[in-house]
Amino acid sequence: MAVPVEEAIAALSTFSLDDEQPEVQGPGVWVSTERGATDSPIEYSDVSAYRLSLSEDTKALNQLNILTQEGKEMASVLYTYRSCVKALPQLPDSMKQSQADLYLETYQVLDLEMSRLREIQRWQASASSKLAADMQRFSRPERRINGPTISHLWSMLKLLDVLVQLDHLKNAKASIPNDFSWYKRTFTQVSGQWQDTDSMREELDDLQIFLSTRWAILLNLHVEMFRVNNVEDILQVLIVFVVESLELDFALLFPERHILLRVLPVLVVLVTSSEKDSESLYKRVKINRLINIFKNDVVIPAFPDLHLSPAAILKELSTYFPKFSSQTRLLTLPAPHELPPREAQEYPSNCFCVFTHDLMLIWIDFPFFCGLPVVTFTAYVPLECNLDMRDTYQRHYLIINHIGAIRAEHDDFTIRFASAMNQLLLLKSTDGSDVDWSKEVKGNMYDMIVEGFQLLSRWTARIWEQCAWKFSRPCKDASPSFSDYEKVVRYNYTAEERRGLVELVSYIKSVGSMMQRCDTLVAEALWETIHAEVQDFVQNTLASMLRTTFRKKKDLSRILSDMRTLSADWMANTNKSESELQSSHHGGEESRANIFYPRAVAPTAAQVHCLQFLIYEVVSGGNLRRPGGLFGNSGSEIPVNDLKQLETFFYKLGFFLHILDYSVTVATLTDLGFLWFREFYLESSRVIQFPIECSLPWMLVDCVLESPNSGLLESVLIPLDIYNDSAQQALVLLKQRFLYDEIEAEVDHCFDIFVSKLCETIFTYYKSWAASELLDPSFLFASDNAEKYSVQPIRLNMLLKMTRVKLLGRMINLRSLITERMNKVFRENIEFLFDRFECQDLCAIVEVEKLLDILKHSHELLSRDLSVDSFSLMLNEMQENISLVSFSSRLASQIWSEMQSDFLPNFILCNTTQRFIRSSKAVPVQKPSIPSAKPSFYCGTQDLNSAHQSFARLHSGFFGMPHMFSIVRLLGSRSLPWLIRALLDHISNKITLLEPMITGLQESLPKSIGLLPFDGGVTGCVRLVKEHLNWETKSELKAEVLHGIKEIGSVLYWMGLLDIVLREIDTKNFMQTAPWLGLLPGADGQILTTQDSGDSPVVSLFKSTAAAMVSYPGCPSPTSFHIMSKQAEAADLLYKANLNTGSVLEYALAFTSAALDKYCSKWSAAPKTGFIDITISKDFYRIYSGLQIGYLEESAEVSSNSHERLGDSVAWGGCTIIYLLGQQLHFELFDFSYQILNIAEVEAASVIQTHKNSHFAMQGWEVLLEAMKKARRLNNHVFSMLKARCPLEEKTACAIKQSGAPLHRIKFENTVSAFETLPQKGS
Repeated sequence: MAVPVEEAIAALSTFSLDDEQPEVQGPGVWVSTERGATDSPIEYSDVSAYRLSLSEDTKALNQLNILTQEGKEMASVLYTYRSCVKALPQLPDSMKQSQADLYLETYQVLDLEMSRLREIQRWQASASSKLAADMQRFSRPERRINGPTISHLWSMLKLLDVLVQLDHLKNAKASIPNDFSWYKRTFTQVSGQWQDTDSMREELDDLQIFLSTRWAILLNLHVEMFRVNNVEDILQVLIVFVVESLELDFALLFPERHILLRVLPVLVVLVTSSEKDSESLYKRVKINRLINIFKNDVVIPAFPDLHLSPAAILKELSTYFPKFSSQTRLLTLPAPHELPPREAQEYPSNCFCVFTHDLMLIWIDFPFFCGLPVVTFTAYVPLECNLDMRDTYQRHYLIINHIGAIRAEHDDFTIRFASAMNQLLLLKSTDGSDVDWSKEVKGNMYDMIVEGFQLLSRWTARIWEQCAWKFSRPCKDASPSFSDYEKVVRYNYTAEERRGLVELVSYIKSVGSMMQRCDTLVAEALWETIHAEVQDFVQNTLASMLRTTFRKKKDLSRILSDMRTLSADWMANTNKSESELQSSHHGGEESRANIFYPRAVAPTAAQVHCLQFLIYEVVSGGNLRRPGGLFGNSGSEIPVNDLKQLETFFYKLGFFLHILDYSVTVATLTDLGFLWFREFYLESSRVIQFPIECSLPWMLVDCVLESPNSGLLESVLIPLDIYNDSAQQALVLLKQRFLYDEIEAEVDHCFDIFVSKLCETIFTYYKSWAASELLDPSFLFASDNAEKYSVQPIRLNMLLKMTRVKLLGRMINLRSLITERMNKVFRENIEFLFDRFECQDLCAIVEVEKLLDILKHSHELLSRDLSVDSFSLMLNEMQENISLVSFSSRLASQIWSEMQSDFLPNFILCNTTQRFIRSSKAVPVQKPSIPSAKPSFYCGTQDLNSAHQSFARLHSGFFGMPHMFSIVRLLGSRSLPWLIRALLDHISNKITLLEPMITGLQESLPKSIGLLPFDGGVTGCVRLVKEHLNWETKSELKAEVLHGIKEIGSVLYWMGLLDIVLREIDTKNFMQTAPWLGLLPGADGQILTTQDSGDSPVVSLFKSTAAAMVSYPGCPSPTSFHIMSKQAEAADLLYKANLNTGSVLEYALAFTSAALDKYCSKWSAAPKTGFIDITISKDFYRIYSGLQIGYLEESAEVSSNSHERLGDSVAWGGCTIIYLLGQQLHFELFDFSYQILNIAEVEAASVIQTHKNSHFAMQGWEVLLEAMKKARRLNNHVFSMLKARCPLEEKTACAIKQSGAPLHRIKFENTVSAFETLPQKGS
């Protein structure tokens, strides 16, 4: 069944093509050469249709526009000119015979470049003569043609500006005369064999004069102008127009204002250097007005890295124009480099102050403002504010002095613009809306567009002017080794100035992007508003003037009628036509109001051109010599109100073309490509290109990345738009491919660095965030300054959504690049933590776990905004534990290696605290130095690093339960069994190594050792034991045996700690899974089921859910629910199988018992008589008894503390072996220290009975007896634990499953020990 078209369209309208990518870039820039409305495609050829006698004016206007366009291309050639001589090869002495060929090739290369310079020379001569002729045509006493129009005045000024810029470039580019000198030299060498070279030499001499003469173009223009002494009038008209336009801010776009500023000093020089009275200029324009303009703009942007100074131009031109040298007031203006530092900060300042004892009196003088008379403002400010007031006198060129006001303007405009757009959208969605409301909404939108253009123009002009100011005043504190460009850019912007520039650039780009996006939405409203403005003026305002002011003035009435004829839209008028209107002049007021239908029909460029001309004719009467300005003509007979209306509409006409040319105007006002270009400084520094550290766009990007202001980070992509603008200029305006290639190369390099730095910033932020959240709350509560451990939020989610970054015509997926980089950084961080742990001892395992937890938490936080690899995957990769058959890992191997090389030999056990500590007598272990890294690889910031380091130091001096928890969590159930097996085999290997040593000690024992006699006392018994144990020659053997037993005891105690941790984890897991499995804990560790039979709760839940869903008729896929119930049954079996966990310690004891069975015949020989051998026994308990009393005696000595070397691990190892060999009773009965303690007790009791001092009998043995008592208490503790965990009447062991869970009480046969199973008994 086919879907109706209406329904299909309605369905498609519900889909949205917008993605989640935020707008954090400027408007898109594409390589385009389209012409705008301001560049009339028909070149004003339709003006003749209006019959205003402007044919000659229009023809000259078109000619001037063509010359201006050609001149801009010439200026591009000069600006981008680079020396060819530097690239010419130098022949070695061995190739001098080829010198002639080299000269010929050099001449051919340079001739191509010189031909462009000849073309510029010819063009400037032609342009100067045509401009002079055009001015002379309007300067004749008798006026035969209409004009010049306002458009014509602008064309003159633009062409004059191009000539001034060409002259300035010719003067500034030193490479041009250098190349010319080479060209002339090669021409001399190669022209000897040519014929008829006279014309070429003359042309060469003319070019040399042109290039070597400063201001040659301006001098030639002066000669062409004053061939007839009548151009002063038109020059004065131009000056008046320029001054009024600058004072009234008539130029909507900043390039127009800069044109006026550049040509004004040249016009003043030209008009004052004429043969006539030069003072006539100051009758029309007061000299104070000129001085104020020159003082307010001491530097004027000319090219991206070249500026003009009105004062410098005036002073330099005074040497070429002698009559101008008498203008002392203009020549005393200071140039930018002549301003002292303090004056440069406060200049210009139209105010001065006088300080009293408590007030500061300030006079602010505005000599001329918007054509109004002089205004003086006086204020009294408290004296304590005077220091702050001094800061307000900073030069207006620096953006940081205006950024507060700019910020307020931006915020206010964006809010009101969004409100106006909402009103416009509401109007478009409303059918049959009220006409007045529609007019109000569209008019408001028009006002917002005009205000936006004015803001953009003012902001962009500030950047231009600040750059010109910086170029005019290089940094004086920089090193002499720095290049000139570094002095004016790299070291000339403070961090605050860079941040202010970034903020302003972001405002320009954001407002430009906002206005560009609504281009098609506001077009109709703009056209209708402009149409209504024009029709209201020509049909209502002019009609009223015709009825009143100009009723009896036929000439002016004719002009007003012409204005109505050429621009009135009678089709939109609901009232009468022009002919009917003439007949109704004497009607009532109600017949004079016109109502217009809204029509989106804007006036053409020719109509605007003609309307401005006619208004100018009405005001000035066509007399160029009349005093006053355009609308400041005091002698005019036009009433003030009518003159004000004409003035207002006249200035609106100047805005119309820019508003109609919407897209081009936005692109012009947001073009910041000039911030990259540095052609002049490349030439002066004699380098091919500057490093990116000197590039202002990259400086701004780097400033954002390094700035502590997190709010700027959202604007980090905005400075990259400068590269888009500069590339557009390189290809479209300058038309130089090599510049684009340089920009592209820099962008490639900068973007790589940008992504790297951005990822580092992102990683540091999320790492700091995670570390801050994982800080102990009690630590923060106790801290005096907890704020420094908090992390200020940064809105990185905007950048992390950027999948299409527009850069040089390419779309770059920034999100993908960040993801790729972050995956790499996370792996590098894990690798660093492992490398760091490998350079530390086992106590650092807690710190490693904490750092990994922080890294994992930062991964979790980042994963909310970015799809990075799984943390467990990255951790397994770095641990080299990806393979399914790999049960070891890098961390487990390092822990085992550390235990072998350092922990077991050098750490001793403190049974009371359940901790291992490093022995003070330990042998230092050589380890590589701990690697260092950035703070981001630890906890993010220095403060957070210090906080977490203070926690790490609490666990760095011992090994205990926290470390064991860390090991269990880090290794998991996959690598932990491997480590357990390695430690158990270490016990087996140690026992094997101890067997020959113990045999050696057995052989050294006497044949008979009886019980110690009670009558010998403690002293005699100790002496007797020393005589029996004649092991002085076996001291090294004794030490090795004790260390071996100590390591066995350390491993067993380590297993005990591990067993405690695993039992706690198993209990927690049981409490979590038991309700779902239907299990309950019973007595004696038994597990009971809540159901007598049937399925567990989780299986029953999924089965009932599956049955209910399958029975539902609308169930989409019943099979999936059956699969879910089967998966629940599999999960039930899996979790139940892992509940039967056993004891790692019991397994270790069983393993040790099996390992001892091999040496049972040697260490626990059966008595031949069947009775206990008291005197001749050499079993292990006898050896350990001798070793124990030996190191107890050593520990009792002050000089040799044996306990600091061995600790309590010896007791754990020795007692465990004695217990597993079944010799506990023998040891407790016949141990030497036990016997001595018994004798000491009897002796003490007998002394008490004889009423003597008990301490006298024990004198000298208190320390030894106390050590023996501690050893006995420790031995009893070990034996009690062993009886509870490994009863001898049921010698069993616990098998460990592949999953790592021990099986409780599973008996098995002993087999061979080689990292496989338990050792075989009796082998």
